[in-house]
Amino acid sequence: MELFDLLVLGGGPGGYLCAERAAQNGMKVCLFEKRALGGTCLNEGCIPTKTLLNSAKMYRHATESAAFGVTAQNVSYDHGKVVERKNKVVKTLVSGVGATMNANKVTVISADALIRGRAEGGFQIEANGQVYTGKRLAIASGSETVVPPVPGLKEGLASGFVLTNREVLDEKQLPKKLVAIGGGVIGLEMAYYFASVGVDVTVIEMMPKIAGATDPEICKVLSDACVKRGMTFKLSSKVLEVKNGSVVYEENGEKKEIACDKVLLSAGRKPATAGIGLETLGLEMDRAAIVVDRHMCTTVSGVYAIGDCNGKLMLAHTAYREAEVAVNHMLGKPDEMRYDVIPSVIYTDPEVASVGLSKEAAESRGMAVKEVKLPLSYAGRYLAETEGGKGFIKLVVDTDKKRLVGCHMVGSYASEIIMTATMMVDTELTPNRLEKLVFPHPTVAEIIREAIFHI
Repeated sequence: MELFDLLVLGGGPGGYLCAERAAQNGMKVCLFEKRALGGTCLNEGCIPTKTLLNSAKMYRHATESAAFGVTAQNVSYDHGKVVERKNKVVKTLVSGVGATMNANKVTVISADALIRGRAEGGFQIEANGQVYTGKRLAIASGSETVVPPVPGLKEGLASGFVLTNREVLDEKQLPKKLVAIGGGVIGLEMAYYFASVGVDVTVIEMMPKIAGATDPEICKVLSDACVKRGMTFKLSSKVLEVKNGSVVYEENGEKKEIACDKVLLSAGRKPATAGIGLETLGLEMDRAAIVVDRHMCTTVSGVYAIGDCNGKLMLAHTAYREAEVAVNHMLGKPDEMRYDVIPSVIYTDPEVASVGLSKEAAESRGMAVKEVKLPLSYAGRYLAETEGGKGFIKLVVDTDKKRLVGCHMVGSYASEIIMTATMMVDTELTPNRLEKLVFPHPTVAEIIREAIFHI
């Protein structure tokens, strides 16, 4: 019987990077993935969503540039071709992951796999009627769409009237009216895409604001931009029923109904840990999430949990880092996860990005902090490229330890700029040291330097 050093269950960002790093360090690795390599991120999330959003941005630039002295005629939008290009991008990247696995001599099993528990020499996974044994096991089973117990929702999913992020990305025709259930990151990005290309979009959200825990002032700027794009928000509202062709909801205590062609279900995600054989290991669980420590170790020695399945922070880049931490622990190298310095982004227009603590979160921890807020119009490039933009940045500084502990911003290029702030928070640079950093001019990122001089 062939013995592997590591078995990896799941080929998403956490799983395939774990396999790659382990193999690069001399381990014999077997990776199991029942769908396509790349997981949700590459096939149904991050990459395809951004591909669609970029096409929508090009369309908006072509049709809404009169203020910049540019007028285009006969501009059209072919959603079918956009989806074709999205598929090409995904196929290219999936092939790239496969080539990387092959180059690192990782054995890839394309099949549904089931954990069979402990065995002499380690752990076992069964796939395609064959049992594989490994000294260690890394679980990277990802997450799945939350389906609330709303009457008619499951029937709508079965009929195709209700779509999750998986199905909506493959729709060849644009609906005329779309209702999104949930105003979190997934719902906002997809709703914004459809609204940008002419679809009548309504977002129904249970909370009093969109974008979850995002800074309320940033949410206001984003919400206003979305409304300007034609989106309608029903906040503090509850979906009561999904019918064939409409959604029934409650707003301000009043029962209402809205007709639509399609419904996007974006009420959140949960760890995909059911039906994979975890019961054979005796792991500690927190509901559907696998409990791990800062080294990604579960409560069973030799078993690791990486990515969405541990429920820590469901972001692809979090999974990448968790994979590296897990492999380093296997190799005996000192390393651990720091979830307080992981950036998050919403890829709407304007973009939203943040890292570290908000002023309120820092004060709740007993920290003495100062918050500096500046409009992005302080940066020349932002003003040159944006007409009527309301973007701004907030820096949160620990006044006792003299270091940056948080950055929150809304505006163009926020997704790229946030890494600069992330490095500052992670390395605990003091404002005096930050003042000496030289930013290229003109860039929107200069707003960070400008804000530092206002501390």
